[in-house]
Amino acid sequence: MIRRMLVDELGDSNGLLCAYDLDGQGSGRKLDWAAIGTAADSAAVRWIHLNFSSPKVSSWLRRSASLDPIVAEAMLSDDSRPRVIEHGAGMLVILHGLNTNPGAVPEDMVSLRIWLERGRVISTRRRRLLSVGSMEEDLKTGEGPKDAADFLVKVISKLDERIEPVIDRIDEAIEEAEVDFTAARAAAYRGEFSGLRRQAMRIRRFLAPQRTALEQLSRLTGDFLSEAQRFELREEAEQVTRYLESLDLVRERAMVAQEELIAQLAQQQNSRMYILSIVAAIFLPLSFLTGLMGMNVAGLPGTEDPASFTLLVILMLAVGFGIVGIFRWRKWL
Repeated sequence: MIRRMLVDELGDSNGLLCAYDLDGQGSGRKLDWAAIGTAADSAAVRWIHLNFSSPKVSSWLRRSASLDPIVAEAMLSDDSRPRVIEHGAGMLVILHGLNTNPGAVPEDMVSLRIWLERGRVISTRRRRLLSVGSMEEDLKTGEGPKDAADFLVKVISKLDERIEPVIDRIDEAIEEAEVDFTAARAAAYRGEFSGLRRQAMRIRRFLAPQRTALEQLSRLTGDFLSEAQRFELREEAEQVTRYLESLDLVRERAMVAQEELIAQLAQQQNSRMYILSIVAAIFLPLSFLTGLMGMNVAGLPGTEDPASFTLLVILMLAVGFGIVGIFRWRKWL
């Protein structure tokens, strides 16, 4: 199991993750490195999926892939902001997907770089992207992409499919926290709300430019994309817009909840300070009396009278009740 995960993550020792000649019917013939250098059938579209952290992949893209140097560098660059660039007879598309690998943090986005031509698709990534991995499974069952444009539409759809469950989990987490938190646990929930806000902001950071890239794709002229595919891309852009609105709502709800928590903490602190102030106000004159009457000096009244202690206690109780009465009269208590 561990060996298979490593193979999925790194590909073979030369960085090849998978390669297929698409037959136009949803299936394809799997290729190895040696076959990649051969010419594809005139009717086939060749898809090559690579791990660009491999030195051989870097060398192949720069020297043997017949790519413009600008495109090759973009396929290898660490700058992975989502965008669409038409270049010559092809198109460079850079997208992001949520990191749904086991044990990973979803907002740790994984970038996917795709170069599309009429008869060839080259995709590169550094970390495993389950959305692209499922494309290979679709090819095995005959439900894979039929051409380069279909590949692009399908991979975008698969990337978007994995966003909604993560956003739903964030929304459920904040709703549960809103309902469940109490004043006693306000400090703990304040950190939870902060974490949810940061998670939403990190996802939104990459989805906003991705929406722009999808809208740009849907407006492309020419015959690379069919009208039905443009319509589907417009729907995917709308879906991403809804995700962004949901993330904005999550962020606003977290901010409101944090403000409420801060208000509750301030109220708790004010209530405690209020009680301490009342106690101090009552006992301050009593402490003065006990300090005054307890001085060890000659001439204090009542030192020879056995009833003086009882009188002092009665005086202190009268002062205490008088202070409480004044507080109640002024509605301070």
